[in-house]
Amino acid sequence: MSTPRTPKIPYGGDYNPEQWPEKVWDEDHRLFTRAGIDTLTVGVFTWSLTQPASDTYDFTVLDRVLDRAAAESRRVCLATGTAAVPPWLAKRHPEVNRTDFEGRRHRYGQRHNFCPSSPAYRNAATALAARLAERYSGHPALLAWHINNEYGGACYCDLCAEAFRAWLRERHGTLDALGDAWWTTFWSHRYTDWDQIEPPSALTEHWRGPDHTAFQGITLDYHRFTTDALLGCFLAEKEAIRAHDQETPVTTNLMGLYRPLDYHRWAPHLDFASWDSYPPLDAPPTRAALGHDLIRGLKDGAPFWLMEQTPSTTACRDVNPLRRPGELRLATWQAVAHGADAALYFQLRASRGACEKYHGAVIGHAGRDDTRVFREAAELGRELAGLGDTTLGARTPARTALLFDWDSWWALEISDGPSRLVRYPDVVHAYYRAAREAGADVDVVPPAADLTPYDVVLAPVLHLVEDDLADRLTALTRRGGTVLATFLTARCDEHDRAFLTDVPGPLAPLMGIRVDEWDARPADVVQPVDLGGTRATARLVFEIVQPRGAEPVGTYGADFYAGTPAVTRHRVGAGEAWYVATALDQPGVDHVVRRVLARHDLVGPHAGHPTVETATRVTPDGGRLLFLLNHAPGPAHLTAHATATDLLTGERFGQGEPLTLDPLGVMVLRLQ
Repeated sequence: MSTPRTPKIPYGGDYNPEQWPEKVWDEDHRLFTRAGIDTLTVGVFTWSLTQPASDTYDFTVLDRVLDRAAAESRRVCLATGTAAVPPWLAKRHPEVNRTDFEGRRHRYGQRHNFCPSSPAYRNAATALAARLAERYSGHPALLAWHINNEYGGACYCDLCAEAFRAWLRERHGTLDALGDAWWTTFWSHRYTDWDQIEPPSALTEHWRGPDHTAFQGITLDYHRFTTDALLGCFLAEKEAIRAHDQETPVTTNLMGLYRPLDYHRWAPHLDFASWDSYPPLDAPPTRAALGHDLIRGLKDGAPFWLMEQTPSTTACRDVNPLRRPGELRLATWQAVAHGADAALYFQLRASRGACEKYHGAVIGHAGRDDTRVFREAAELGRELAGLGDTTLGARTPARTALLFDWDSWWALEISDGPSRLVRYPDVVHAYYRAAREAGADVDVVPPAADLTPYDVVLAPVLHLVEDDLADRLTALTRRGGTVLATFLTARCDEHDRAFLTDVPGPLAPLMGIRVDEWDARPADVVQPVDLGGTRATARLVFEIVQPRGAEPVGTYGADFYAGTPAVTRHRVGAGEAWYVATALDQPGVDHVVRRVLARHDLVGPHAGHPTVETATRVTPDGGRLLFLLNHAPGPAHLTAHATATDLLTGERFGQGEPLTLDPLGVMVLRLQ
């Protein structure tokens, strides 16, 4: 099942009419019409309203909300409302409240406050989901189901301990196998009964916080268990919905590069992927792009929904900058360029109280339609309506893949040594950014993905290597492709046990190198690297490489390893395997990645304009769409590399003709 079928890109967002008297609804819908808003996400936090007591359900308000939406020809993404338990449930069943990392059982409050292993929570949540599906299946406004909201967090209670032990028995089979996986002969941790195993918390294997663990194996498995426990809650609600509604697509809003949950384990169970995009407004545009491409990669390149973004500002950070004029439009078109088939906001009307009262909204507290934010949202609504269904179902024809792996993320950052300063998403982003700014479309995929469609595979800090990945990367290289790996890649197996072979483990023959030693220095220690006449710098980790068939491409310029390889290239069959042994600065990463891409003619024609982002989508009928996005406050002057028509203005360009992108401007070119 794919994204919901619509005649255009759904446009709208989170709407909480239950917070307002119905006379305000009249004004809301008038303004929605003016802004071109046709899709409403409702019911996200309505559990205490729709079920005020254990034996009482009241759908009066939701009935009116959905009926009003249908009367206004709007569609609804209906949430099950189970992300925050109602007070009566927490009081009646205290075990639904989470126990935190320090071992404290929480009392009622906040949100995302439920224990995923609690039968009381699971029973109440699925019962509510079933009643909603029974009541609203077939409703003319219903477009999609939205289960829970932004799943996340962990619990360390006795119920989770029992569930963890059951999960471990299923995964490892025997205590001997578990002991080998966790290397429990270290520090006399050999278990002789499953009941001896405790969740890794501040009271057991951790010190100085969740990332400081004595036994990486148990902590790694608890991350996996938590992912599966919360996924189990999602699947239970989905099953309850499917008992009454077999057709309406089901999703939940993910959060991009969200460390606690491995979304690749969730992907097969989502009818379509959706996510909430809230990048820091001072982050480079490739940060949001990486999130879009990661979510698109969850469903083998199928389009996704942008379920939330702010129309103006967030409210949850210490400092919450405002989006400048034009930035909302640019961010929305960036999402569409990377595969979004919906563009939704949080939120449509600003809440009057509580912690999100200052969060941006299309409609502010005064309910005006002459604010800058409302005018920009309305103009964007007209643009999206004018585009119609042109981009719906379109896919990205990437020939470059970036391997993204939650297991490696967790393992790298909980490891003792070489450096706690290495952050997995920062290194991954550096290589993704280099490829995107060179003009390459990139699929962000798990290591288990089919790699045959790609010419280039980037594998930065892929700390754990499992199964047959080394064989598949070698096959790709032999047929002419290029693989690029970095420092701290292929160090350990799936249990975070070091390979009993030369570093980089199973990839050492492919890379043609051997690493016996590595140096780590404080963040302010910068080493020079010579990339064949191009100067770069490096920091954090410096692996000392001995070539075993590979040739040096870059060398260290300081310390006792000066003159030894920092970057190598190994010719394998018709292809090449590159290894970057240190954390290069961004210009250094850019230089290496462009050399790799150039070998396959994947450096784009607009790569000389660093502020211009390009992205390609291919429509179901085979049409090619080229998105041009100018992230600079000044105009960008380009040359059309093919005959094209701008679908936003109707302007035509011949090959070789000049075209100008306005400041923060966007073009959607249909290539001839």
